[in-house]
Amino acid sequence: MDFQYVGKRMSGERIKGKIDADSKHRALNELEKQGLLITRIEETKPWNKDIILNKRVKNKDFVLFLRQYSTLIHAGITITDATNTMSKQTDNYALRTALDDMLKQLEQGVSLSTAAEKHSNVFPELLVNMIHAGEVSGKLDEILSQMADYYEKEYRNKQKVVSALLYPSVVGVITLVLSVFLLVFIVPQFVTMFHSFGEEIPPYTQFILSLSDWLGVYWWSITLLIVLLVFLGKYMLRYDSFRFRIDTYKLRFPFLGVLAHKGALVRMTQTLSTLVNSAVPILEAVEITEKVVGNKVIQEVLHDSKESLSEGESITKPMKNHWVIPPLIIQMMQIGEKTGTLDQMLAKAASFYEEEVEQLSNRIKTLVEPLMIIVLTFIVGGIITAVVIPMFSMFENLQ
Repeated sequence: MDFQYVGKRMSGERIKGKIDADSKHRALNELEKQGLLITRIEETKPWNKDIILNKRVKNKDFVLFLRQYSTLIHAGITITDATNTMSKQTDNYALRTALDDMLKQLEQGVSLSTAAEKHSNVFPELLVNMIHAGEVSGKLDEILSQMADYYEKEYRNKQKVVSALLYPSVVGVITLVLSVFLLVFIVPQFVTMFHSFGEEIPPYTQFILSLSDWLGVYWWSITLLIVLLVFLGKYMLRYDSFRFRIDTYKLRFPFLGVLAHKGALVRMTQTLSTLVNSAVPILEAVEITEKVVGNKVIQEVLHDSKESLSEGESITKPMKNHWVIPPLIIQMMQIGEKTGTLDQMLAKAASFYEEEVEQLSNRIKTLVEPLMIIVLTFIVGGIITAVVIPMFSMFENLQ
């Protein structure tokens, strides 16, 4: 915790500053050791977007934390001391606040997984379950190291998908904004000129002028419609049936759906592999994966797989007749079940689809960039052409 203080030196010089300490009492003791007479001290409560917006810790900070935490525990440092050290070391306010609270709970005899569970905005459910598995198996340091690798890979795979979709999204927004700007502010400037010359306006130009007039009058209705659709979408996402349809559409969307599908498969196989490798019971591993996979279609298949396992059947039985799970994954999981190497087979499947995602994202970026430039040129050029053509006709008549 940070404390601001005001005081005096022995010479009578007034000073003020900040100090980091576990408590107000310890802060005062530390300042007194420095020969300072403190007249006022209070805890600093800085505005921080990680807390106000309830955001998770940045992936880079989170992975670094897990690696350092794992190293401390592997070196034989107690969990309480390791937590205290990490709390003092981290610069992220959200993580430090969570660790301070966890430290208090650990000192009261609460387990690390139970303490972490109370801070779901910082520690994901998957990590909490893995910490619990590490506590039970006595391999907490190894588990934390594995989770650092897991979140690093997950972030890298997510960035591949995002980077593939970012360019067309940005160009699409620029095209829309530029088109609206031309139609609302530029095109109307030529309407009076066209009418004053009394020239016959071509049908295409008339269509653009009519569209410009309509946008100029009803622009507010479009804005209102967009806002209503956003709120309606957020409301409808509360219903599982609607989310299922949206997730199905995401996976079946032409071209880009393939990328989303493979990305979801990487998340599923990678998560399940990590859990099984950490000796988490298979039923519990499937249940946790179902919660974190992030796609309702795959969640439904995993739920059926969990039911199949509870009835003594194979995990792959419900997957065989479902389009969302490719035959390659099913075959590798069947081999893993028979040979007792399910975690290894899932890891290989995850690695295979990781490469697929990377290749596909590069291909999409290569193909989409020139396509989006053509679309931008066609739309914006079409609006400009609609204005330029009648002007050429007027200039010819003037001659």
